[in-house]
Amino acid sequence: MRQPRVLVVDDEAPIVDLVRSYLEREGYVVEAATDGPAAVDSVRASAPDVVVLDVMLPGVDGIEVCRQIRTFSDAYVLMLTARGEEIDRIMGLTVGADDYLVKPFSPRELVARVKALLRRPRRPTETSTSVPSGLELDGARRVVRVDGAPVELTALEFDLLAVLARDPGVVVGRQALLDRVWGSEFVADDHLVDVHIGNLRRKLGDDPGQPRFIETVRGVGYRLREAP
Repeated sequence: MRQPRVLVVDDEAPIVDLVRSYLEREGYVVEAATDGPAAVDSVRASAPDVVVLDVMLPGVDGIEVCRQIRTFSDAYVLMLTARGEEIDRIMGLTVGADDYLVKPFSPRELVARVKALLRRPRRPTETSTSVPSGLELDGARRVVRVDGAPVELTALEFDLLAVLARDPGVVVGRQALLDRVWGSEFVADDHLVDVHIGNLRRKLGDDPGQPRFIETVRGVGYRLREAP
């Protein structure tokens, strides 16, 4: 069986060495990069399963690195931020990060987050035939189209949409979405779901004020509209 590959991106050598030692102890193949361009090149060359990415990198910061990675890779991205400000977390999630961890962090917690990301399912998802008009989902090929035009989604965004598409018209709570998409052992708050739903809507061209596809049920969660 292929060992999972993790790329650690941080310009602080002691942090890289610490994270590497804990991950290698768990059987992961670990590579490292100390700046943004090197990180992007490494993702292209080695196709890691997970990227542990520091926000505060010299030159090209982690937010921009994540944005570039998302144009060609569905690797899980775990952002590290030293400041702990909400804007860092929101910015990271908006450009496609899957999770975040605030420095200083426990190496054991980082390993647990990596394991939780890798447990997320990556299998074709059955979808209902009663999805809204203009929206097409091909679970086997993981392809989405709106009005016949292909839409580029991250793996996580596709999984979110696929869960909603199993039962159009049925409300799926935020915690249920966390459990089904991230995994029941993944620890995060509901805001993570909201940010990724926002990204998904933007890519689908869906106005939350007048939704064509995804409706918000305040205080509960989301539902995909049924075909008329």
